[in-house]
Amino acid sequence: MSPTTPPPPAGLTAGVWTIDASHSEAAFSVRHAGISKVRGTVAITAGELTVGEDLTTSSVTATLDPATVSTGDAGRDGHLQSADFFEVETYPTWTFTSTSVRAAGSDFVIAGDLTLHGVTQPVELATEFNGTAVDAYGNLRAGFSSTTTISRKDFGLTWNAALEAGGVLVSDKVAMTIEISAIRQA
Repeated sequence: MSPTTPPPPAGLTAGVWTIDASHSEAAFSVRHAGISKVRGTVAITAGELTVGEDLTTSSVTATLDPATVSTGDAGRDGHLQSADFFEVETYPTWTFTSTSVRAAGSDFVIAGDLTLHGVTQPVELATEFNGTAVDAYGNLRAGFSSTTTISRKDFGLTWNAALEAGGVLVSDKVAMTIEISAIRQA
């Protein structure tokens, strides 16, 4: 390891960490009608973190299920799952595969390829390591919080409706927040 390549944070041991889908989630918010935000979640169904001896040998993969989109409104969820937006029958999974991990002060940036709606685009996740803990079952867990903003149009998600006063119903920018709990594998 070179002096310019920092090791993983203290407590995050090298090896494979499996994302615990029942304690992990991707959330989003998008401006609606230019005046409010709609928030929702999408389930993370699988994933893995490989922690190397330094950041350059670390990686992350994750799979999400767009059919699990939940905004608190069944009608809106159905519309998001339809051909107007996610086309979940044609594109039943979204994936993220990291291409690099680097330090950013006391936090990290995980760069990678996000594939949703059949389109792959590079994204960068500003990531905070939240520490480790041993759970009630003896599993060593690590927690992470990540954020990014994507453009719907970059992923071919272009459905919209014009507003009478000008503007559009759904903004192009989507803020995403990802919470991960991962379990260290033996």
